[in-house]
Amino acid sequence: MSPLPKTSSTPPRRIIVKLGTGVLTSGIGQLDEARIAAIATQIAAIRAAGTEVIVVSSGAVGLGMGALGLAKKPKDISKKQACAAIGQSRLMQVWQAAFAPHGATVAQVLLTHEDLRVRARYLGVKEALHQLIAYGTVPIINENDTVSAAEIKFGDNDTLSAMVASLVEAQYLFILSTAPGLIDMKGSKKILPVVERITPEIEAMAGGTTSETATGGMISKISAAKLATRSGCGVFIASGAERDIIARLLAGDGPGTFFVPSGLPLEAKKRWLAYFQRPAGTLFVNSCAVPVLREQGRSLLAVGVTHARGEFTAGEIVNIAGPDEKVFARGKAAFGSDEIPAIAGKKGEVVSALYPSRKRLEVVHRNDLVLL
Repeated sequence: MSPLPKTSSTPPRRIIVKLGTGVLTSGIGQLDEARIAAIATQIAAIRAAGTEVIVVSSGAVGLGMGALGLAKKPKDISKKQACAAIGQSRLMQVWQAAFAPHGATVAQVLLTHEDLRVRARYLGVKEALHQLIAYGTVPIINENDTVSAAEIKFGDNDTLSAMVASLVEAQYLFILSTAPGLIDMKGSKKILPVVERITPEIEAMAGGTTSETATGGMISKISAAKLATRSGCGVFIASGAERDIIARLLAGDGPGTFFVPSGLPLEAKKRWLAYFQRPAGTLFVNSCAVPVLREQGRSLLAVGVTHARGEFTAGEIVNIAGPDEKVFARGKAAFGSDEIPAIAGKKGEVVSALYPSRKRLEVVHRNDLVLL
C-alpha cells in the first residue's frame, strides 16, 4: 500500500477527531474504556505538541440501549431520545475519566442542526467553542439526540464532524471508526491511500452500515469528506482500533485514506450558506442566467428567474437550479415564493414599480449567493 502524505513538520493548529460507536463500544451498551483511554492518551500527546483538539463522539444512544436491555435500535423517535438521555451522561463520565490522568477537563457540547442553521446561533456556537479551547478544555461534541426531531437532525455524526471542522476552520478531520479506510472493492481490493478528488467513481465505492447502533457508514463518511475538503480541511478515514493512529496518520505512515482539501476554501459566510442550511424552496433560472451566476459572479435578477418551487419568505435560504432542474447554487432570497410569479422574467424597472419600497431589487444578491 502506498504511504499517505506526511502532513507537515509543524503540528497542525486545530484538528477534529470524530469517533464512531463501533470504536467506542465492545457491544451494545458496553463501552470499551481501555480503547477510550488509549485515544485520550493520543489526543493528550497531540495537545501537548501545540495542537487544539475537538472531539465528536458517538455512543450515547448505544449506551442507553444497553442500560435498557434493548438489542435493537428503537424505530420510535421518542424511544431513541430516551436512550440518548440515559447514555449521554455515562459517555461524558468515561471521557472525563480518560482525560483526567492527563490533567485535561472535558466540556460537553450538544448540538442540533438548528444551532448551526440560524446565523446568530451558528456564530454563538463558534464563539463558545473558541472560548472552550482558550480555557484549555477538550470539547466533546455530540448531536443532541434527546431533543432532535427529523427536521433538526444532522442525520449522523460524520456530517456533524464535517460541519464542526468547517465552523472552527480545522486543518484536519479524523473520522475514526471500524472502517480501515476507503477500499477499492471493484479493483485492487486495497485501501485507497489518497483521494485527490471525490468523483462519482469514488462515491460508488461507499456502502452503508448494518450495525444496530451505528448510523451511516462509508456513504456518510464520503459525504462528510466532500463538505470538509470544500472548506479547505483535509480528511482522514481510518480505523480507531489502530495503535497511535492519529499521530501515525499525521506522520504519513498510518493505514487509512486521506482526502485532499480544496485549494481555495470558501469564506465563512459562504460556507454557512452552502453547508449549514436546509433550503426552504428552489428558484429556477433560465439558460442565460446560469453562466452569469457561475462564471461572472453576478447577482440573480428577476429577469433570469422562471419560477419557484416550495414555500419560502424573503430572507430564507433557497436552492437555485437551471432549466435541467439541477441545483448549482444556494442563496438568501430577497423575495418570497408568493412574489416570484409577479416578477419572474421581468426587468428591473418593472420590479421597481411593483415594489417601490424595496432597497434591493436582486432576487438573490451575489454576497448572499454561493455556488455548489
